[in-house]
Amino acid sequence: MFATLSSSFCNAAAADACPANPAPIRFLLSFDDGPSAVQPDNPTEKVLKVLQTNPYQANIKAIFFTQTRAVNGGGTEFGRSLLKKEVEAGHLLAFHTATPRHSNHRYLNEQELIASLELGIADLTDITGTPPKLVRPPFWNFDARTLGIYHSHGLRMLLTDLSANDGIIYGINFSLTKRKNMRKLLLTLRPEWCQNAMPVVDGVTPIVVTFHDINPYTANHLEEYLDILLDVARELEMPTSSKAFYDDKAEIERAALARAADDAGSKPHLPGIWEWFWGLFS
Repeated sequence: MFATLSSSFCNAAAADACPANPAPIRFLLSFDDGPSAVQPDNPTEKVLKVLQTNPYQANIKAIFFTQTRAVNGGGTEFGRSLLKKEVEAGHLLAFHTATPRHSNHRYLNEQELIASLELGIADLTDITGTPPKLVRPPFWNFDARTLGIYHSHGLRMLLTDLSANDGIIYGINFSLTKRKNMRKLLLTLRPEWCQNAMPVVDGVTPIVVTFHDINPYTANHLEEYLDILLDVARELEMPTSSKAFYDDKAEIERAALARAADDAGSKPHLPGIWEWFWGLFS
């Protein structure tokens, strides 16, 4: 398929064999910022179709970190219909924002953040029947204050291991380095996996991968991204489990909760430029 050919140079560059025998990996796919309310040619709908039917594994399930009140998404009638469609398809809905725009939680005062969380929790509870357990902060920006407020509302924060770095940049929604980026991030993670230092849940090591389902480029190339993930895992000698991607909502939730970052002081890794960027303001 798209990325099945790896050069001998890349194979030679793979990390050394693991001294331990770590559990096989399984990719936990997550999508931020949706749903999209674009019509026609809706990117969120395209993502759902690829997850259901693709050459690698049928009926893949994912976590959607949603903007329930976005003026161009979850706050519209069509957007809410897509949230319901995600639930009906067996995906897990989680919280991202409940503000009209993609608001940074650290820039909201305590009352504003609490009001936003309560709105979003109520929105998702209305759609799914149960309160969400997971949150991902917009712009990956959090501190002890926001983390404490998350916890007081029953939310655990999930960051990511791999990221397509595909957040919408107006006018530039494509990537020419998809495979290079995923390989670099997985190679960086590999020593921790090799040392059995990552949580093992249901017999596998969850590897969290983040995309944005509002990005039309991502929606149009998601099948290629799936192929890339499988290919770089093979190249780096990180065997996947019999199911390389999650297909059960309960297993996804257990894996995500095990990977949640609960301590703001631990300085968990942030994707792309965000660790450097927020480091300038810490």
